[in-house]
Amino acid sequence: MEQTLPTRGLRTGHQLTELGLGTAQFGNLFTETTDDESQRAVRAAAEEGIRYFDTAPHYGLGLSERRLGDALHATTRRGVVISSKVGRLLVDSPDTTHRLDDDGFIVPATKKRVWDFSRDGILRSVEESLARLGTDRLDIAYLHDPDDHWGPASSSGIAALCELRDQGVVGAIGAGMNQAALLAEFVRQTDVDVVMVAGRFTLLDQSALDDLLPVAGARGVGVVAAAVYNSGLLSSTAVDSSATYDYGAAPRAVVERAARIAAVCERHGVELPAAAIQYPLRHPAVASVVTGMRTQEHVRGNVARYRAVIPEALWEELHFTGLAPDPIRTR
Repeated sequence: MEQTLPTRGLRTGHQLTELGLGTAQFGNLFTETTDDESQRAVRAAAEEGIRYFDTAPHYGLGLSERRLGDALHATTRRGVVISSKVGRLLVDSPDTTHRLDDDGFIVPATKKRVWDFSRDGILRSVEESLARLGTDRLDIAYLHDPDDHWGPASSSGIAALCELRDQGVVGAIGAGMNQAALLAEFVRQTDVDVVMVAGRFTLLDQSALDDLLPVAGARGVGVVAAAVYNSGLLSSTAVDSSATYDYGAAPRAVVERAARIAAVCERHGVELPAAAIQYPLRHPAVASVVTGMRTQEHVRGNVARYRAVIPEALWEELHFTGLAPDPIRTR
């Protein structure tokens, strides 16, 4: 494998490349893909130096995990960090096999998702993920979207993950959500090592700066920033008003703000998506930025954005115009 991208460490000793590959698209999220396309994407990621890969049973009813595991068998496990998630068990669903999944993934609905943050549910989920991935350990296990399940997730869920961490089956434990406030509570009240926050630490939404990032930094908990394009609005150099924002129609005020940010980027010779990828990494509590990459072209493009040279003057202008606070200046 080629030289790795720069890494940042978790308190458990795991080294995450500053750019990670998110594999929801490997599960046919919104668009069908193939095993070969997923393998080419992983091969390109290895060549570009990406060593952190994130998946979940939720993605394509296990298809993403299987495809990622198969693709990684063609590389080396050494130095590779794999994270997956727990909280949604996949249960056989013979009554729905005739139709497609109704959660955004173009796969047959042969299984259904069942929320389960109990000890048995967590142990079963990890065991099944290991089988699909073809590995004997998860480097990181996140409680997946426990927004409406704080009680069991923060008690039996975390306790089961701690048990697996003590056994060496799981390396680091945490939670992943589309909000920052409850993640901050996990950091305060439980023994998590890392959290994944999706869409709440971006050029358009800095709510993670209010609470999560300060408490995570103070407690030595790593933060992985996902959905840094806010599901599409920040993914193109020119802002497309029809692009989605947090998987829905973008409000006019948000589109206008994105366009102003893009104009600042253009003045400084920077593409908007490059600034979107690099922005969260300006905070020292952030260990990695994870972006969804379906094809090898997506991988090459995102790595190029990660490597792009961005002048400090751009961050200064965004900060002092109030368009996006600079994490370095707001600590």
